[in-house]
Order: sequence, then C-alpha cells, then structure tokens
Amino acid sequence: MTEPVFVDSNVFLYAFDDSYPVKQRAAQNWRTALWKSRLGRVSFQVLSEFYVNALRIRPSSQEEARDEIRDLLAWRPIEIDAALLELGWSIQDRYRISYWDSLIVAASKTAFCGYLLTEDLQTGQRFEGVEVVNPFLTDPDKLV
Repeated sequence: MTEPVFVDSNVFLYAFDDSYPVKQRAAQNWRTALWKSRLGRVSFQVLSEFYVNALRIRPSSQEEARDEIRDLLAWRPIEIDAALLELGWSIQDRYRISYWDSLIVAASKTAFCGYLLTEDLQTGQRFEGVEVVNPFLTDPDKLV
C-alpha cells in the first residue's frame, strides 16, 4: 500500500464482533496493516457510527468501544464542516448514492485517499478518484 485508505465503520465493527469469524479475521488484518503502514484514514462520522453500532452488538462494551475510538484519534479524523457537507451533497447528486455514503466518499476525498474500504458500495467503483475496495474480497497485501 502506498496511498491512504479510508476505512468505513463496518470494517471496525467486524473486527470488534466475533459473530462472523471469517470477516472478523479479515477486518483485523486490514486494521493491523493500516496501523503498520500509517495509511489508515477515518472521519468522526465513522467513529460515531462504530460507537453506536458496537454498543448494539455488545451493550456492555462501552469502555472497549471508547478505547478503540481513542486509539483511532491518532488517524486525525476528518470533521464534517460546511465544505465537506457541500461536497457530500454534490457526490450524492452526481452518483445517486445515500447521503451517509456520500459523506464517507467526501471525507475520503478530503483525506486524499486512493481507496475507500467498505462493503457498502460496489468494489472497483470510483467516486471522485477514490476506488472502493471490499475488505472481505481483497487482502491488504494485494492493494497497490
């Protein structure tokens, strides 16, 4: 990996949730590779989505989820501001994707990412120069 990779909340959730062991291993591999390469990027939207859904999965895991988010603050999360909101709306209108996904794509672009790691959009699809990669179909060492 040579370009930054924006990570959607579903990757962190699968790494956290042991209900799907195959996806958990893949998500943990991605998380480890991105920490080692220092190419992981995230937004406050992603961190918020992770937190809310982690507590749905395991209501007693509040401190564990908070610790994960505290660690991810090292990735300097992208904030939603007026410029990101406008870019998100533009992406939503152009590509006809959901509002939430358009904000993720806008944050990816704002963070100068080459890739967006998510299972919510179609692998190989490109938005504003950012390529979608499904973390459960591609290994970190295959991303160039």
